[in-house]
Amino acid sequence: MDLLNQKLEKQGWYLIPRVNTQWLNLVYQAFAADVGVSSKKRILVVEDNAAWHKSQKAIVPEGIHLEFLPPYSPELQPAERLWSLVDEPLVNEYFESLEEMEEILVKRCCVLENMKEEIKNLTDYHWLTYS
Repeated sequence: MDLLNQKLEKQGWYLIPRVNTQWLNLVYQAFAADVGVSSKKRILVVEDNAAWHKSQKAIVPEGIHLEFLPPYSPELQPAERLWSLVDEPLVNEYFESLEEMEEILVKRCCVLENMKEEIKNLTDYHWLTYS
């Protein structure tokens, strides 16, 4: 089967309460289990250059290969430009629990589904096509 034509069968988000190597290791473990990483199923994960991504304490499960984006290359990660839209309902707010924050994020994602033009304006690079 042509690898370029394979569809991503499973998508998911990992919401974590902190951004540090300890939590990254837990995400790596969960991700590896969720996608079934093995010696026969290898996964390429593209990450930015956050210090906690490159920490010597990061434990990358066998079968996951990390590739880091070049520094200062927002055109390679268009989603970075969306944070202002995503985190708008979260700014300067206090949440009693991760579940409360998740509920607000889910509602915000529903709003974002209808903001196609605004999203396109933020992420419209000449080489990116939309279907």
